[in-house]
Amino acid sequence: MNRLRLYRLLMGTLGMTVLVFGIGLVMAFILYQRPGSIPALPTGPVGHYFVAFAGCALIGWAGGLIGAARHPLSSRTVGTMTAFVFALMAAIRMLAWFVGDYWVWLGELPRAEAGLFLLISLALVWLRPTVAETDGHFAVTSDGSA
Repeated sequence: MNRLRLYRLLMGTLGMTVLVFGIGLVMAFILYQRPGSIPALPTGPVGHYFVAFAGCALIGWAGGLIGAARHPLSSRTVGTMTAFVFALMAAIRMLAWFVGDYWVWLGELPRAEAGLFLLISLALVWLRPTVAETDGHFAVTSDGSA
């Protein structure tokens, strides 16, 4: 399997995963609005409001990832920014683990998540299309045809 196919597979898998999480967060907000409901997430009304916004943002991000999986040569920056976001999420997890307030609730989970996010970030950087590949893809001849 060549590098571009692996990149497309990674972007598509991440896109579908992010889509499922986004829909799940929006559904958690909707289910919380039922009378007498028990919250699925340990937060109050304001927290569920922000959970719904995060879910909507994840759904939009998933669209970009799936689009990049379909046309990786025209969507190089989606992979670059996704790699940056995964590295940032890893840093936030390590900060949460270091502070120690989350230790009681999560244990070693933030460290494991940080390692996974850094591996995904590294894979996105290694597998993304090169500038030469994208320049060659968008080369225009002197008569204006592609």
